[in-house]
Amino acid sequence: MRKLTVTTFVSLDGVMQAPGGPDEDPDGGFEHGGWTVPYFDDQLIQLMTEVTSRAAALLLGRKTYDIFAASWPLAEPDDAIGAKLNGMPKYVVSRTLDTVSWQNSTLLTGDVANAVDELKQGDGGEIQVHGSGELIQTLIEQDLVDEFQVLVVPVLVGSGKRLFGGGTIPAGLKLVDITTSSTGVVISRYTRDGTLEYGAMGPETGNW
Repeated sequence: MRKLTVTTFVSLDGVMQAPGGPDEDPDGGFEHGGWTVPYFDDQLIQLMTEVTSRAAALLLGRKTYDIFAASWPLAEPDDAIGAKLNGMPKYVVSRTLDTVSWQNSTLLTGDVANAVDELKQGDGGEIQVHGSGELIQTLIEQDLVDEFQVLVVPVLVGSGKRLFGGGTIPAGLKLVDITTSSTGVVISRYTRDGTLEYGAMGPETGNW
């Protein structure tokens, strides 16, 4: 089975909306677009290059597809991330698009969970999700995410769309890697690891 990985930037208070620019996602009157940009350094760019190099395919929601399709084809030929994104297969989930024109893109139709599960059952390497906040909510709710790579930026944004919304199901995770950039971005990788477990804390339990 193919691994499905979600890579996303979040603020310390959990907001993931419009990390890359003021016009990226103004839904709900969001006024803080581009909040990750001051924290990018060479280390973070190298990390994202390495992450992207592992991908065999992209899975994107409609808004992120539109942003990527308008931007990445303009990348210089020696841009490693641009070359990878432009060349690899891309699967797009949308209720409004009829066609997709970015090279090597395929529109997924019908039930999202079934379509993604079928994609995971097929041949090939890692499927990566970037951005795509609404799609991620469906993937989390349907327990289709095998690995989260979360880049926590040391800012408080306040209101905005969050990575783990109301449809999040209880689940166990295992931390497999953690590092920090020179600008204070904490990059953590978690894999799915069974169910949520419970216990009790206090002197009377011996767990104190």
